[in-house]
Amino acid sequence: MPEAAIITEEVRAVDATATGDTLLVAPGRLPDALGWELKPQGLCRADACFPVRERDVLFVGDKVDLGAVAVALGRPAVIDPAARIAAFALDGEGRRSALESLQAPAFELDDLDGRRHNLEEWRGKKKLLVAFSSW
Repeated sequence: MPEAAIITEEVRAVDATATGDTLLVAPGRLPDALGWELKPQGLCRADACFPVRERDVLFVGDKVDLGAVAVALGRPAVIDPAARIAAFALDGEGRRSALESLQAPAFELDDLDGRRHNLEEWRGKKKLLVAFSSW
């Protein structure tokens, strides 16, 4: 099974199946993909659990639908099965906190010459970040 890139607070590569408008992972790989585990009480990470009333909506066959997990967790997601990539936003509390603090999250990007830079290098300096997507 080919790998897909899953972007949350970090970037992870996991085996996933592309189908329709989503990516599917084996239930045991969900913690590797999103950091959440499917338990009898719901979707759990550390001490936090989100109850899932209808667990069947999380599955397509015997695999977990990452789009359905995003909905269950209340996290907006953009999933491109053809490109084998999924990006998950922060939860509501995290998005609200980020807006109130006006602080960009830490991230690293390559420049046009392939050199890796992180946001902290430019603290106190004005920079313009241009982002685009091919779709």
